[in-house]
Amino acid sequence: MDLMFFAHSRHLRRADDELARVGLGRAHHRVLYFVARKPDMTVGELLTILAIAKQSLARVARELTEKGLLTQRPGVRDRRQRLIALTPAGEALERELFTLLRSNMADAYAASGGTAVTGFWTVMQNLMGEEARLLFSALHRNDPLPATGARSVARAGADA
Repeated sequence: MDLMFFAHSRHLRRADDELARVGLGRAHHRVLYFVARKPDMTVGELLTILAIAKQSLARVARELTEKGLLTQRPGVRDRRQRLIALTPAGEALERELFTLLRSNMADAYAASGGTAVTGFWTVMQNLMGEEARLLFSALHRNDPLPATGARSVARAGADA
């Protein structure tokens, strides 16, 4: 657990410093990161991924929108849906943050070797659990996010 704590906090420190410079934090970073991976996702999809309450996302999304980093628009087929995407400024900030983190990961991977990297991926996938693995797989295949279990993921996040 100590390894996870120190690795996580130190890995994100570079991004945290850049986010603080523009008055944002980790919650904002998570939204930027996932919206960049799947532009025009619905608010419901993002709630499923982040496993947070709608009120928490509303605050973060409002702040990102006010800073000109995020846009929301009605869905094409269902006008009740809210589709969210990054603005060009949001894309630029997310790309800068991603580059910092990717560089740190690449250095760690290079120092660790292929066998260690494969083992790390296996450990991480087993830590995240089945429901998160389904979301992870769908995102990486650019598939629609699974609807089943979405409420339980969001509820679990709200209860945490």
